[in-house]
Amino acid sequence: MKRLMIKTLVAAAALAIAGVAAAQEKTFKFGLQNPKGHPLEMGAVKFAELVAAKTGGRIKVNVFAGGVLGGDAANVSALQGGTIEVLMLNSGILASQIKDFEVYDFPFMFAGAREADAIVDGPFGQKLHARLADKGIVGLAYTELGFRNITNSRKPINTVDDIAGLKLRVIPNAINVDWVKALGANPTPMAFPEVYAGLEQKAIDGQENPLSVILANKFYEVQKHLAVTNHQYNPQSLIFSKKVWDTLGDADRKALQDAANEASKYQRQVNRSKSADDLDELKKAGMQVTELSPAEQARLRDKLKPVIEKHGTAIAGTVAELQAELAKLRK
Repeated sequence: MKRLMIKTLVAAAALAIAGVAAAQEKTFKFGLQNPKGHPLEMGAVKFAELVAAKTGGRIKVNVFAGGVLGGDAANVSALQGGTIEVLMLNSGILASQIKDFEVYDFPFMFAGAREADAIVDGPFGQKLHARLADKGIVGLAYTELGFRNITNSRKPINTVDDIAGLKLRVIPNAINVDWVKALGANPTPMAFPEVYAGLEQKAIDGQENPLSVILANKFYEVQKHLAVTNHQYNPQSLIFSKKVWDTLGDADRKALQDAANEASKYQRQVNRSKSADDLDELKKAGMQVTELSPAEQARLRDKLKPVIEKHGTAIAGTVAELQAELAKLRK
């Protein structure tokens, strides 16, 4: 009888331990818009690998690329509700939550990748991410989409005037609509998963994105002309559901944060190392590539200054703070 009791107790203890272990195991969904093989997807996969390694496999992150979980706006809402745990998206899209994030969409804000890294990884970028907590979002780190360029199916762009009249897809927010209007083009806000079909069906003439996006999404199949304008730099925010975050212990939070920091550095390095190769691949795929002369690039900047001034008024403090940080970097 005594031996039977001991066996029963041992079995019960084993079941209890197994139950605790099972309870600690978690699976998170990670959504992003770009497809498998894109540097952002590679960064997401690296994050998932790091989380698994840092938690001994207790936390599994499943990556859903290519917008299969829906567009950015719907994903942000799902993240706030806790049905999607992790997202990576253009930081400027978060202006729908905190208006100051619009500053990341200002044309020609950063002169290069070094400046961008210093800003987003420094106090300025961290402060903006911290403000998301009140909106049910935890800002973990910044990755990058990179510098954006314009493609279209109608004509080569050799001058700023060549942009006029084109119907261009833009990220659905006010500043992107306004800078396209300032160039005499017709902005068409559109969720990213709809862009390829829009180009293929001629609902839009063109779009603007970094080279990696143009290549990974095979826009060269439905776009003939590429103008290397580098008119806007897009940091990406790697964000987490605060609703879920608040249920986690300190060790798991640290594992997620550390994984995000490491994955962000990896992703940026991959993205930058691929840039020159991406341009060559697009040329091989048949795209006709043009670059604006220094004089035309200066004209482009001048035409977009009023847009920055208009949208900067509502977030004047944030703009001044960013410009002060940039001034320090440029000394």
